[in-house]
Amino acid sequence: MITNRLRFLTAGESHGPALTAILEGLPAGLALPAEVIDRQLERRQQGYGAGPRMAIEHDRVEILGGVLEGITTGAPLALRIENLNHARWRGKPIEPFTTPRPGHADLSGALKYGYRDLRPALERASARETAARVAVGAVCQHLLGQFEIQVQGYVFSIGTVNADLSPILLEELGQRAEDSPVRCPDPQASTRMEASIRQAMADRDTLGGVIEVVALGLPPGLGSHVHWDRKLEARLGAAVLSVQAIKGVEIGPAFENTRLPGTQVQDPILLAADETDSSPAAIPGRLLRPTRRAGGLEGGITTGEPLLIRAAMKPIATTLTSQQSVDLASGSPAPTQYERSDFCPVPRAVPILEAMVSFILADALLEKLGGDSLGEMLPRYHSLRRAYLAQLPMDDQPHTFWPLGAT
Repeated sequence: MITNRLRFLTAGESHGPALTAILEGLPAGLALPAEVIDRQLERRQQGYGAGPRMAIEHDRVEILGGVLEGITTGAPLALRIENLNHARWRGKPIEPFTTPRPGHADLSGALKYGYRDLRPALERASARETAARVAVGAVCQHLLGQFEIQVQGYVFSIGTVNADLSPILLEELGQRAEDSPVRCPDPQASTRMEASIRQAMADRDTLGGVIEVVALGLPPGLGSHVHWDRKLEARLGAAVLSVQAIKGVEIGPAFENTRLPGTQVQDPILLAADETDSSPAAIPGRLLRPTRRAGGLEGGITTGEPLLIRAAMKPIATTLTSQQSVDLASGSPAPTQYERSDFCPVPRAVPILEAMVSFILADALLEKLGGDSLGEMLPRYHSLRRAYLAQLPMDDQPHTFWPLGAT
């Protein structure tokens, strides 16, 4: 388990009647109108490069349990999202699907479960399942918002086009991204990304890219260094990598850091009150981190600085151009058959990754604060230790941590 207080399960197939999700561990007392979830579901369906199915589905959530009079009760939250496209499949014979597509779960799913048709693997492995994750993540994001914690994502690159984010404040990246059809905060890069996607469409191909997710307002102390499975980067990495087509993840500029000497990749610790910081906003006794090379995590624990996660999304494997495969029914070489899909899923993946990051952070916050209701959590949150000298008293004397004769 990568979570301690929250857990969710999803069920449903891509072309089945509906997707369902159950979120367990949510505290009582959280006002939760359906619009909070629907807003994020709508974002998931938007983005340049989306496939034709997004014109069919108009996702809306139905809250089936865990909320009474618009307020969470502490019971499991049950959510349902109808698949409008199911009407085209219900009661109709489906052609055999026996030629696995490279890069999908078609072949590996059949090898594991012994399917005699490949469609069961396709139906469950499809990214359509992420609609349920976005619904769950929207609730977690809403919970984090009660503590003024924001989770925002944006596109850094698509194909060979990279954004220049250096002139833009970190706090503005998410909002600026929402003004772009490809969710890129850099307008010039956004235009070039759209052109790259149009070229991929003309080439009957697909494109991948890099997505960044930032969490602002996190307190220090979420996560732990004492066990491998409590380290927050391990939990975040597992959650992000669970998303379809995500093949790599880094915290902060981790891969760039590997090309630098150690003295250039650490975040110095400074006192706001000393001569190194004369800004009007300086708070006496506050410990400052002027750089963000660690991505907001040290030792598996949040530092109180912005958290930055970068995820690499491969070009999805469903392409209009056929790929080489083998028909498992006939045993003969055969080209793959096209199933409706995106040409570039990267813009639409932003709210999906926001959802998974929000889920992990909400769990870590609940783990830190305890309590069964929002009313219990809020006072505990405001009493958390922060990065001030006064809240970090040191004995400043020798300690005999391992006495002689101790076993």
